[in-house]
Amino acid sequence: MNSFLGMGKRFVQHYFEKTGNRVFLHIKRFRKEILKDQCCTAEKPTKLAIGVEGGFLTDEKRIEFEDKTSIVLLPHWLEVPFPNEKIPGKVQALASMILMSEDASKKEEVAAMAGTWEGEKLKVSKYAEHLLQLDIGKKIPPSGWKCEKCELTTNLWMNLTDGSILCGRRFFDGSGGNNHAVDHYKELNYPLAVKLGTITANSGDVYSYPEDDLVEDPYLSKHLAHFGINISALEKTDKTMTELEIDINQKIGEWDVIQESSSNLKPLNGPGYTGMHNLGNSCYLNSVMQVLFSIHDFQKRYYNACDQIVLKCPENPATDFNTQMSKLAFGILSGEYSKKIDLMEERQQLPESQRYILPPLGIKPQMFKSLVGKGHPEFSTKKQQDAQEYFLHIISMIEKNSRGNDNPCDCFRFQVEERIMCSSSKKVRYSKREDYCLSLPVPLEAAINKDEVRAYNELKTNEKTSSADLKNIVRPIIPLSECLAAFQDVEPVEEFYSSAINGKTTALKTTRLSSFPDYLMVQIKKFTIGDDWVPRKLDISLQVPDEIDLNTLRGHGLQYGEEELPVGDSPPEPPMEICEVTVGQLVDMGFPKEACTKAVFHTKNQGVEVAMNWIMEHIDDPDFATPLKTGNNNILQEGKPFEPNQVGVELLMSMGFSMEQATRALKFTDNNPERAVDWIFSHADDLNQPMETDDSPGGQTQLSKFRDGPEKYKLIAFISHMGTSTSVGHYVCHIKKDGQWVIFNDEKVAISEHPPKDLAYLYLFQRMVQ
Repeated sequence: MNSFLGMGKRFVQHYFEKTGNRVFLHIKRFRKEILKDQCCTAEKPTKLAIGVEGGFLTDEKRIEFEDKTSIVLLPHWLEVPFPNEKIPGKVQALASMILMSEDASKKEEVAAMAGTWEGEKLKVSKYAEHLLQLDIGKKIPPSGWKCEKCELTTNLWMNLTDGSILCGRRFFDGSGGNNHAVDHYKELNYPLAVKLGTITANSGDVYSYPEDDLVEDPYLSKHLAHFGINISALEKTDKTMTELEIDINQKIGEWDVIQESSSNLKPLNGPGYTGMHNLGNSCYLNSVMQVLFSIHDFQKRYYNACDQIVLKCPENPATDFNTQMSKLAFGILSGEYSKKIDLMEERQQLPESQRYILPPLGIKPQMFKSLVGKGHPEFSTKKQQDAQEYFLHIISMIEKNSRGNDNPCDCFRFQVEERIMCSSSKKVRYSKREDYCLSLPVPLEAAINKDEVRAYNELKTNEKTSSADLKNIVRPIIPLSECLAAFQDVEPVEEFYSSAINGKTTALKTTRLSSFPDYLMVQIKKFTIGDDWVPRKLDISLQVPDEIDLNTLRGHGLQYGEEELPVGDSPPEPPMEICEVTVGQLVDMGFPKEACTKAVFHTKNQGVEVAMNWIMEHIDDPDFATPLKTGNNNILQEGKPFEPNQVGVELLMSMGFSMEQATRALKFTDNNPERAVDWIFSHADDLNQPMETDDSPGGQTQLSKFRDGPEKYKLIAFISHMGTSTSVGHYVCHIKKDGQWVIFNDEKVAISEHPPKDLAYLYLFQRMVQ
C-alpha cells in the first residue's frame, strides 16, 4: 500500500524483503457464473465487434464477481478483515481509495466501445455540398417502394440526383439485389444514393459510388426534401449495411469454417491450453502471442526464467517489457488460469458458499497490450490490426530488450539474397538483408479449379440465382507450391542504372534465401489493391501440405563465371571545383589551408558561414589538417583492405572496447573517432558479430547471427483472419500440440476437428529434425 503495485502471493515475500514495504491490501475475488438461461436472453449483434456490448458474444454465460478484502501485514502474514474500525485511519483511507479506483478491465471495455470494429467515423462526401438535383417534379411516396427495373421491394436505393429507386448490389451469398443501382451510376454518373428504409430523423445509409464507400451527407434532409420526403416523419424499416454484413457473417462464409462453429469442440485446459480474453479488438494480439509461446525459444526465455526476470524487475514492472512478457508467458503456459470446471450437476452438491467459486478461465492481457502499443500509431488504438504487422512489431520490441540475454527471435531470423542482373552487360550484383517473415504472392492465375470458379461467379451475377444455389462457396484453389514459384519468378526492373554501361537499362531481379531459420513464418499476401485502387481481400483456398521442402529457395551467392557490376548505383557526380575564394577567406581567419579546403569540399561550396560551422564541428579531428583525399585517393579505396586510424583505435580502446570493435566502428564512420563513439552506442548488437570478410566469392560470407540448416519443414501453427480487411474482422489461431490440432479462439481452447488450413493468413513451419 506504499507503491500501489499489484502482485500474486508468490512474489509478496520477496517484494517485502527487497523494499521493506509490509502493509498489503489483499483482494480475494470469487467468480459467480450465471448461465444464459438464468439471465436475460442475449440480444442480436448490432456491431461488427467481439467481446463488447452489442457485438458477437464470446461465451454463453455471464460472470459476476464477489470480493473479500483484508489488510495483510508481513513478515508474519497477519490478516485483518477490511473494513475494520481498529485499522489506522490512514490505512483505511488508502484501502478505500484503492477499492474505489476504476478497474483496468472496465477502462479497457469503455475504450473498446469508443472505437473499433464497428468501423471508422464516416467521411463527409465531397459530392454532398454541391450535389446536382434534377428538377423533374418527382415526388417519392412514404412507402410502397419497388425497384424501377425489377420486382424487388427490399435493399432499395434512391439516387439523390434524379430520384430513381433501384435495387442494390448482389451479395456473395446470393442475397441483396440485382445491381441495378450500380448500373444506373455507371450509365449516368450520379454519385450519391440513400438506402430507403434506413432513413430516420438522425441518420441514413448514404453511399457514394465514385468514393466507393458509405459516407456522411450533412445535407441529407435538404436532398430528401427535394423529392418531397419529410425526414422527421420516417422510421427505420430496413437493415443497415452493417446489420446486413453481420447477418451474412453469421450465416455463411469463412466465419463458421475458421471458428469450426458447426463442430462440437471438446474444451482443453491445463498448461499450454490457456485462452486469452478479447479486450474488444485484441484477437490479433491473442493469436500472435499464443503462437509465439508455443515455441521452445520463447518458453525458455520468458517462462523458464520467469522467477528470475520478475525478481530482477525495476521498481515499476508495468513499464518493463521483459517483465510483462514473462508475466504473459506464465499466464499462458503455467495452467494456473486454465483449470477444469466442474459440471453444474456436481456443483449443485456443494454448499452454497462454495458452489460458485470457480477456477479462472483465461487471462486478460490489458497491461501487456498497453505497454507494447504505447506510442505506436496503430497498436496504441482500440482498432483491429494486421496480425503480421503485430508479429513484426513484437519481434522489434524483443530485439530491443534482449541485449545481453538470449534472443528468442533468433529462431525466426533469416537472410534474404537479392540478385540483380544488368540485361545489357549481363553483369550481376548481390545484396543481402535480414527478415523474419517470408511474404508470398498469390497467383490467382494458378488456380486448379478455374472452370468451377468461373461457373460460380457467373451464377452469382445471374438475377435468377437464389441464396440456396450459392450455399456452397467455390473459392480458387491454389497450391502453396505455386505461391513459392511466384516468389522465385524473375522480376524486371525498369530504368535501372547500370554502372557497367554508365547508363539506364532493364535489369532482372531474383530473390532467394541465404539462410533457413529454425522456424519460418510465412505470410500469404491476401490483402491487395485492386485495379480500381480499392483495398480488398482475396478469398482463396490454399493447398498447404503438412511438410514442405524449400531447397529450391536456397541462394548460393556469386557463381563461377558471373562478373560483378562495378560499385555504384547512380550516375557519378561530376568533379566539384572548390571555390578558392571561400578557402582564402577561411585561411585569413587563421585556419590551416588543408582544413579550409576540406570544409569547402564537404559543404559543397555553400559559403563561408556553412564551411565555418563544419570547421568548428571537426576542429578536434585527428586528421583535421591533413590533405583532402577524394576520388581514387579516398581512404576507403575499392579493392584495398580498410586501414583504421590508429589514433582513433587507441582512443576507443581506452574506453573499454576491443580492437576489433574499434576497427568496425571506424570503418562505418570514415575513420572519424567522434562519430565512431556515437556509432558504437547505437549499434551495440552489431559489435558482438564477427566482421564480414571477402573470403568467399563476392564477399558473401554469412554472419553467425543467422541460424541455418536443412530446408525441410513441417506445419505446426497457422493464424486465420475473418473479414474483408485487416481493419475489421476476427483472428483465430490453430496450433499443433501433442500430435493434435488445437484451436485458440480468444479464451476458448479446444481440440480442433477440422483445422481450416486452407483459409489461413499466416503459417508457421518448424525445421524437421533429420
